Amino acid sequence: MAKYFDVHPRNPQQRTIGSVVESIRSGALVAYPTDSCFALGCRLGNRDGIARIRSIRNLDDRHHFTLVCQDFAQMGQFVRIDNDVFRSLKAATPGSYTFILPATREVPRQLLHPKKKTVGVRIPDHVVTQALLAELGEPLLSSTLLMPGEDEPMTQGWEIKERLDHVIDAVVDSGDCGTEPTTVVDFSGGDAEIVRRGAGDPARFE
Repeated sequence: MAKYFDVHPRNPQQRTIGSVVESIRSGALVAYPTDSCFALGCRLGNRDGIARIRSIRNLDDRHHFTLVCQDFAQMGQFVRIDNDVFRSLKAATPGSYTFILPATREVPRQLLHPKKKTVGVRIPDHVVTQALLAELGEPLLSSTLLMPGEDEPMTQGWEIKERLDHVIDAVVDSGDCGTEPTTVVDFSGGDAEIVRRGAGDPARFE
């Protein structure tokens, strides 16, 4: 049965954030809010969490997982970013964008695209997510909480708990979340290629 954490959207309670992060460090798979929509998240090396995300969302091995990072210093440990790409990312970050970039050796092999050796990264503009990341001190391995066969993600924490109570360990609720996933931009070939149009304005990368 999933724990339910009610978090203030503008002033997250430190004790509650600490409890969520303690669960994540202990191997929990959590549903949490971002600046685009709810996501599923766990620690980077959590093999069981990764397997459960794949199962819940019915994902194959070509799916790009996302490392949700607190800042560029953290992001730089996991992906290679040249100067031109960095300037493009900096102008759009934090925000509702996911960027696909070549991964460094810090990224576990099972998270990489099997052929491209790339991974998704993003820095969210969301108070609660940033509080979780600051307390955790490392990225959250994440995937949009979009169920198989459904066009839109769930927007209510209670609904997520009701439907996924038996397969996740915790729900972090800070109020209504959006329904649009991030805009995904692939920089692995050097130039920007828009893979998915979503909450972030794609015009800056066209």
